[in-house]
Amino acid sequence: MPRNHLLLAAALAAALSSPSALAADKVALVVKSLGNGFFDAARQGAQEAAKELGGLEIIYAGPAKATAEGQVEIVNALIAQRVKAIAISANDPDALVPVLKKAQARGIKVLSFDSMVRKDGRQLHLAPSSTPLIGAKLAALVLDASPAGGEVAVLSATAQATNQNAWIAAMKATLATPPYAKVKLVSVVYGDDQTDKSYREAQGLLKSHPNLKVIVAPTTVGIAAAARAVQDERMTGKVFVTGLGLPSEMLGHVKGGAVKSFAIWNPVDLGYSVIHAANALVKGTVKGASGETVPLGRVGKMVLDANAEGAMAEPFTFNASNVEKFAKMY
Repeated sequence: MPRNHLLLAAALAAALSSPSALAADKVALVVKSLGNGFFDAARQGAQEAAKELGGLEIIYAGPAKATAEGQVEIVNALIAQRVKAIAISANDPDALVPVLKKAQARGIKVLSFDSMVRKDGRQLHLAPSSTPLIGAKLAALVLDASPAGGEVAVLSATAQATNQNAWIAAMKATLATPPYAKVKLVSVVYGDDQTDKSYREAQGLLKSHPNLKVIVAPTTVGIAAAARAVQDERMTGKVFVTGLGLPSEMLGHVKGGAVKSFAIWNPVDLGYSVIHAANALVKGTVKGASGETVPLGRVGKMVLDANAEGAMAEPFTFNASNVEKFAKMY
């Protein structure tokens, strides 16, 4: 075994053999890579859940680089230490299946979160959100940006982006309901998740639709580019930008006035929720069967579908009251 993996195994062994660890069930949170602000925030949520539930110790682990091979080595070390559960955000949905099957054969509960493991490699999967929830959130953000309604345009990623297209379709379905009667969707354009092209497309929307009130971008690249275009075209306060973005990238745009609010998954809640789900598996109150309700503590609950997948919640809203706090995380 390479020296760095030996060091990892030794570190895990030391953590798991400490006096305080012996009295607690060990639950491993295996992330895509260390040094990632998103997963550092998830760790914070995991620790919160462990403290709330009691009798749990969180083992936080991940490779230095986001590779499936690194995660396989970590899982093998965790199996040797007989943790009770492994919650993993997979770098590869297929490559991790054999080692996770091995873990399950040893009685270890396995679940994935954020980035899914193939169904036969885990008992359940916790998705940050779902298409209907994302669509509904995008529509709500439009009204938050322009309570009186008006003309709205969408700046998406690529025309072939399956997830983007599904989210836009769900948003359109929500906009067709009575609360959104005064909202008029006038255009959908594509920036191909390229900053420069997204910026140009946003400029085009501003020129083509002089009565435009909101640009909604369900892509982190698009929302930042659109906000910059609104500021550069001196349209701040006349046109607002919203959608799915990262707090660290949107902080300046919120402070500058181009963005009132936006949303994305909350990693603190994600880490918190997955530990609640892992605890339910360990306690045997949840098996991972279709139709089961999984408790997620203060976040609520999720219902598993036929593939043992469930959605945590709608995307979390960020605005001037909280964006600075989360910008320090991711």
